[in-house]
Amino acid sequence: MTFFRKRSANPVHQATRANLLRSARFEVIPLKNLEAQLEYLPEGASVSVTASPAKTLEDTWTLSQTLADQGFTPVPHLAARMVTSEKQLRQLVSQLADIGVSEVFIVGGDAPDPFGPFLDSIQVLDSILELDHGLSHIGVTAYPDGHSFISEGALSAALHAKQEMLASAGVSSHASTQMCFDPGAISAWLQREREMGLTIPIHLGIPGAVDRAKLLSIGARLGVGASLRFLRKNRSTVTRLFSPGGYDPNKLLAPLSSVLEPLGISGLHIFTFNQIEKTEAWRRSTLDIGNK
Repeated sequence: MTFFRKRSANPVHQATRANLLRSARFEVIPLKNLEAQLEYLPEGASVSVTASPAKTLEDTWTLSQTLADQGFTPVPHLAARMVTSEKQLRQLVSQLADIGVSEVFIVGGDAPDPFGPFLDSIQVLDSILELDHGLSHIGVTAYPDGHSFISEGALSAALHAKQEMLASAGVSSHASTQMCFDPGAISAWLQREREMGLTIPIHLGIPGAVDRAKLLSIGARLGVGASLRFLRKNRSTVTRLFSPGGYDPNKLLAPLSSVLEPLGISGLHIFTFNQIEKTEAWRRSTLDIGNK
């Protein structure tokens, strides 16, 4: 397996990258192919569990329980458009303590039509904050690459509104970005948001070391947006991004090294597409290289 081995010459930047890699969160999808991959997760890893319109939120909760039973720290996704009723929302939130979960990640969801009363993540966040939720941390989404049908201005306003809601409720939070293959776009987006008053910590969403076919097929269903459309039209870019072993996340992470700390990027959210073995091999390889 071949991975990108270029290192930043700045030891401070290297140390920042290494710290993020050590505490990285792994996103998984509730599919049958996941079970065989769980053994490759680092011991006690934080695992983000997606909510797919093809499944139910109860499926996400069930997988979260399985992960907790195996010693991992699950973070279930709560997709607003998949919530069927206020009653279901209350039931799901009440079950978190039994699973041992104190954090959720709230997304709007990819369902074309809402399953119930919630159209977006702000509405479901507002309802959760009215409950005796027992949560110590709530993550929300951020879109440096834009959204297929929501304007840039609306995305920004929603992110700032969620920041204010969580701060007013006294709940710790972060925003995790969608995948974007352009480090310049990520940096410019976050610089603008910081200048506009965004103070919430950012977790950088990056693809794991996944193969091209998996990224292009599943990624389209996970809100990657303009980046995947660009890749499909630009084969030369695809060739540069993908090594024989799969996509190399360092090609995104390394160019951002100098801005990770100044822009308040405090975590990594790795989209594994359930290819955990390859992704964990890349993470360990990168850490090993940085220690030499």
